[in-house]
Amino acid sequence: MATSDIIIRGGTVVDGTGAEPYQADVAIRDGVIAAVGQNLGSAREEIDATGCIVTPGFVDIHTHYDGQAIWSDRMEPSSNHGVTTVVMGNCGVGFAPCRAEDHDLLITVMEGVEDIPGVVMNAGLSWNWETFPEYLNEVDKRPRDIDVAAYLPHSPLRVYVMGKRGAEREEATAEDLAKMRAIAKEAIEAGALGCATSRVFIHRTSDGKYIPTYRSSEAELQNLADGMTDAGGGIMQMVGNTPEDGWEHDVRMMERITTASGRPFTFTMGAHTDSHDVMKVLREANDGGAKLTGQIFPRPVGMILAHNLSWNPFTFCPSFAPLAALSDEDRLVELRKPEVRARLVSEEADLQIPLAKSTRDFTRMFPLGDPPNYEPTPEDSVAARAAREGVDPFEWAYDYLLQNDGKAQLLLSLGNFVNGSLDLLREMMDHPNLIFGLGDGGAHYGLICDASFPTHILTHWVRDRGRGLLPLSQAVATLTRRPAETVGLYDRGVLAPGYKADVNVIDTAKLALHAPTAVRDLPGGGRRLMQKASGYRASIVSGRTISRDGVPTGDLPGRLVRGAQAAPVAMAAE
Repeated sequence: MATSDIIIRGGTVVDGTGAEPYQADVAIRDGVIAAVGQNLGSAREEIDATGCIVTPGFVDIHTHYDGQAIWSDRMEPSSNHGVTTVVMGNCGVGFAPCRAEDHDLLITVMEGVEDIPGVVMNAGLSWNWETFPEYLNEVDKRPRDIDVAAYLPHSPLRVYVMGKRGAEREEATAEDLAKMRAIAKEAIEAGALGCATSRVFIHRTSDGKYIPTYRSSEAELQNLADGMTDAGGGIMQMVGNTPEDGWEHDVRMMERITTASGRPFTFTMGAHTDSHDVMKVLREANDGGAKLTGQIFPRPVGMILAHNLSWNPFTFCPSFAPLAALSDEDRLVELRKPEVRARLVSEEADLQIPLAKSTRDFTRMFPLGDPPNYEPTPEDSVAARAAREGVDPFEWAYDYLLQNDGKAQLLLSLGNFVNGSLDLLREMMDHPNLIFGLGDGGAHYGLICDASFPTHILTHWVRDRGRGLLPLSQAVATLTRRPAETVGLYDRGVLAPGYKADVNVIDTAKLALHAPTAVRDLPGGGRRLMQKASGYRASIVSGRTISRDGVPTGDLPGRLVRGAQAAPVAMAAE
């Protein structure tokens, strides 16, 4: 008789704790890790991990699957890259709580902030909820490939409590704050992992207005944290307003809130000229008792530009507007006409939208290629290439984007790429209060495909970069245990007896990240970027194999994770 459900044999275990890899088999029974070692008996299913590493499933705590979790049973692209748990509701945008009369407003917020087309949300959302607990119940109804957890998003909360005043960013009254605090408490008790917000100026609705939480007051954020304290749990997540207020303002504000409430805080952080100062203050704050964790993204923060995606260097030209409404095929026909080319490369663009100017910054723009190159050199930029060839950069970019039947892509690097490299980012990876995150799965469908970052870490940073390589054990810990514990999920992220059996078997020699491609598989015929990988021999969620060699098995063991999860009893004292 089989003693286990699955035994993974002959692999190199990288257990998520940061310990050195070692040879061992892994036995799984009843959805948890039963044993790690040798001579583990027999199993109903065996996986040959010879030549592979065996890791815990990856945890991405910054995604936006709030809509996709309603209309789809697959959390792709994340689940294509070894991710077995995602957290949604980030940046304070989402769909609950929400009254019927505010559906359109929340759609414009999500469309503007996260580049999810309104037609997709109108077609895909059931709206079978009003309160946040009711939304969680709706998410809980559907099985899916991987686990999802959720934050209570601040923008819907503000509108739900304050109505038009909340949408127009009026100051909350004492009565408003009391209602928000009560709903935050209710959300944590119903299973939210925490509360999420955004104060950043680039987050706008699809009609260009600031989102409801822009520059929300410290008192209001403290009030949400206090609501979590009332419930006895939860973490605060924020995208700060650093360009306007300064980085130290944000860090000190979060330090005060976490110190007063006792609730931890996690926030978005990039590599920039002040990063060393931020890291110093972050370490000092945590040494003083604060609970602050920054999230960093392991490659340039930016966008993918193409003629068949949301933006390209000509999107904001008056003559491009009629082309945007065409099918990809018909648009390509028009773009290949000499008179259309001549008009677009010489036309002034309307660059009023934040970030629109960056679509014409050719010094930060690079051919992405296949396999994609996420750390190009300054000499690879469109500006440098055009100068070497003696042509205008607008003409170079236009012609390049017509390659591959109009599907060629340019990487626009806006952040992390200090002095044309990721060297500063590599320094940040060693900071004790910084973790990997910011995959943004389920959002920015036509601008990025950052949910692939775990594969990028294991290929570029662990294996291929050639300098400043990241130790494998450190990389895996920062993809598994550390993000899981940051948000209170102590039951996963480690390969040890009693932990949840979320596991990856990865052939690192064959591991490869492929170029993103545009597909139309969203509700209403919506388009999104999809990115695949090779080398994942198997991915397992709750002891059930969801994919083999990158091909889904059809099994859907993923569930809603309600609230913080305790470590296995045997490991709680570790």
